[in-house]
Amino acid sequence: MPASAPSRRTAILGGVAAGAALVPSAALLAGVDPAQAATTYKVRRFAKVKTPNAATRHAVNRFTYGWTPQLQKQIKKAGGFTTWFDAQLAPDSGRKVDDDFFESSSNWWFTINASPTKIWDRSEREIEPWWKADENYQRWALVRRIHSERQVQEVVAEFFEHHLHVPTSGENSAIFRADYGKLIRSHALGKFTDLLHAAITHPAMGVHLDNAVSTKRGVNENLGRELLELFTVGAGNFTEQDVKNSAAILTGYSVDVWGTWRVSYEPDDHVTGPVKVLGFSDPNRAKDGRDVTRRYLHYLARHPRTAETIARKLAIRFVSDHPSQALVARLAKVYLAHDTAIAPVVKALSTHAEFKRAKGMKVRTGPDDIVATCRALDVKVRKPAGDLAGANQLLWQAGSLGELPLSWPRPDGMPDTAVAWSSTSRFLNSLEMHIALAGGWWPKKAMRYRSARSWVPIGKAGKRKRKTSIRFDQLVDHLSRSLLGRGSTPRLLQAACEAVECRPAERITHTHHLVKWNMPHLLGVFLDSPDHMTR
Repeated sequence: MPASAPSRRTAILGGVAAGAALVPSAALLAGVDPAQAATTYKVRRFAKVKTPNAATRHAVNRFTYGWTPQLQKQIKKAGGFTTWFDAQLAPDSGRKVDDDFFESSSNWWFTINASPTKIWDRSEREIEPWWKADENYQRWALVRRIHSERQVQEVVAEFFEHHLHVPTSGENSAIFRADYGKLIRSHALGKFTDLLHAAITHPAMGVHLDNAVSTKRGVNENLGRELLELFTVGAGNFTEQDVKNSAAILTGYSVDVWGTWRVSYEPDDHVTGPVKVLGFSDPNRAKDGRDVTRRYLHYLARHPRTAETIARKLAIRFVSDHPSQALVARLAKVYLAHDTAIAPVVKALSTHAEFKRAKGMKVRTGPDDIVATCRALDVKVRKPAGDLAGANQLLWQAGSLGELPLSWPRPDGMPDTAVAWSSTSRFLNSLEMHIALAGGWWPKKAMRYRSARSWVPIGKAGKRKRKTSIRFDQLVDHLSRSLLGRGSTPRLLQAACEAVECRPAERITHTHHLVKWNMPHLLGVFLDSPDHMTR
């Protein structure tokens, strides 16, 4: 953690001085006996914040980066979840979904829209090292997920950035990485045939897996192999000769690495001669191999094994860590019936009975947790000016949770199972992140946090027809609805009472010690709960 950030220890010590309660809310929730809570702590409703039904809350938490009251209003305005979801799946047609934040925030960092030549030139002139382009893209990915109007597109784009993975880890593909990310996003709800061709022939992929320097004088098999093993038909479904022919087909796509960074197609570098991969064969006589490459990639995209690969990975991301073969087969059938179109598969997944039964079965990844926490707390990230600005510092906060966005070092993409994200260290770091954001302690610059008073739904003293206090148990219900999209429970109420040493019937005003000193700890009860840590 950067030196400018207050540590949890510092924050807690500050709380001691202020008389704050220090019992960790997550530990309290783990230790609360549900039966005892149900008989001792009676929930009092405060239903001014409208919440979705259980089915809608489940779907929203899977297909967005977290429910918010603002999102609830958007869904209501659209006429219900189904209509809203359909518009999100086709954001550029029909009921067009705004993309204003994506457009405006792309200018927050120079490297997002800069050409490779300009990024390299700035590095050579020691203005900004070229590898910073990866960090800037990671930052942009985080803030887009927090604020984008196109939540479904962002979620599916992230899925495919992990599937067709090019790490944001400071390797030489960094110069092309932002453009690659924008390309993936533009195809994320289209056809996988188009997405696969665009990704495999993109210079970021070519540089990362060495296809950019693969020629008929020295064929590099890295991309040809990963194309088969990870991106399409899967391990065990091809031979070593298939790999050789796959790599031969892909020769000719070139990048002048560490020179001009010029991207080109070089016919003299393309391997010619008959090729056969699985059921695809071609005489491959032309020196320009771009046409055979397109036909080969389209063949792979439409292969039944590829359909199963995509279907299984989508089911793991959006349903459960161990989806049934019946669900995978159903999604693969939809994929092939719609000529590899992605949106119909996502739609079919969302209406499947197995999806509906999978509430709370996915653990939020580290990056997902920080994004969902910012959304729940209604944190507004502003355009950064300097390294200490929140849009830049959020990256280090995400890193403390186990993984910087899209930085998984292997070509198989970041894992998305509970076992990968349920370590003790990750959990403890999440608690620290939750309270740092709940208290507005770090990051501070170019960030807008809600005040402690704003979480207490009462009016000012003396104002007519407005209450000047609220029972603590009602406040807990209000916060549960605002942060989690569901009403309070006896167990949650007991944890809240013990975390901040308040009685259920205690009256809370804007000058109460809870509001003055302990609101971050109260908010932490909800953020540390299973309802927030899972999706």
